[in-house]
Amino acid sequence: MKSYGQYCGLARALDVIGDRWVLLIVRELLDGPRRYAELLDGLPGIATNLLVDRLRSMETSGLLTRQQDGRYALTSRGEGLNDVVYAMGRWAGPLMLRPSGNDAFRSHWFRHMVVVRFEGADPRRGNLVVEIHSGDEPMTLISAGGRVHMVRGRVDKPDIVLTGPPEGVVGVIVGVLPPAEAAARGISIGGDARKLKRLRPARRSVPATATAKAPEAPATA
Repeated sequence: MKSYGQYCGLARALDVIGDRWVLLIVRELLDGPRRYAELLDGLPGIATNLLVDRLRSMETSGLLTRQQDGRYALTSRGEGLNDVVYAMGRWAGPLMLRPSGNDAFRSHWFRHMVVVRFEGADPRRGNLVVEIHSGDEPMTLISAGGRVHMVRGRVDKPDIVLTGPPEGVVGVIVGVLPPAEAAARGISIGGDARKLKRLRPARRSVPATATAKAPEAPATA
């Protein structure tokens, strides 16, 4: 990437991370070390030669390293982009109200959405287990001890099971899409939907426009 040639923190940061795909590679590695094939699967749309090029340039820039087992991992410098990635995720909240349409989606991306929307601890949050079926694999949201996190796969006896398109699932979880409207928008809810109120998303993470209008239902044939 050609340098901006400006003595400015933002310009110099973009000299390093402004190339296409760099921050999405960081997103994938925030979950932990990944093999090349795992990165390729988590970055639908990237060409193999471009991924190789980006990994090399990010290693040269000190953002990632290749471990002895062949997996790629963020360095401490790369992990420092955590706040940048999630700040952008919060800013993009209103954009996520649009239907996913033909956009690619991977279920493990739910983890990043959860980090953005349920950051920190809230002692008023209740315990809850929500199994999610949307995308390529099941995920489970767990609220315990005032914190919310996401794990891959299923757990025994979830309180609620959500099935449907990702934008609808997120809408239900953060309270943008009322459970009463979920079925009309392609979402199936198994269990007592009233328990979702226990999650209490962080206030600044909920799009300001979301309370006025829920996302439009996807068109049906």
